[in-house]
Amino acid sequence: GGAPAHGPARLKIEHSVDIQAPADKVWARIGDFQDMSWHPAVAGTRGSGGNAPQATRLLTLKGDGKATIEEALNKYSAENMSYMYKITNVDVAVLPVTNYASTITVTPTGPASSKVEWRGGFYRGFPNNDPPPDLNDDAAIKAVTGIYQSGLEALKSEMEKGGR
Repeated sequence: GGAPAHGPARLKIEHSVDIQAPADKVWARIGDFQDMSWHPAVAGTRGSGGNAPQATRLLTLKGDGKATIEEALNKYSAENMSYMYKITNVDVAVLPVTNYASTITVTPTGPASSKVEWRGGFYRGFPNNDPPPDLNDDAAIKAVTGIYQSGLEALKSEMEKGGR
């Protein structure tokens, strides 16, 4: 007999950045679920529900203007400077993942410094065995890593230059 086949494993990644800016100032920049203008890949955000659970947002990505990601807010804590959200709709050609959920947290590391952590869990874009290269585990990890790194680097740069 052969070994039983199993589906894909849930993938998890975490990236963080230390920023020389107070945590409350960093949170003021990224803490509004309805505003993701701090991320360099995002051309526009529109949504409803503010920062309440089940609030939604539609991210329009830079480029041809057709790529979008729909997201919903699961948990929000201004006190803990953290929110958790999930992707509710995205074409795997735009982002090769399924069942994606993520948390962004800002933590003070000193009176004028902070750390931003972005953690995500997801499955690759192709849920069955033998995925094509553009929808396999490596493609999913590479895509989400790129989003996290570019977003955190842009945030650090903006905040350390005096930002908003």
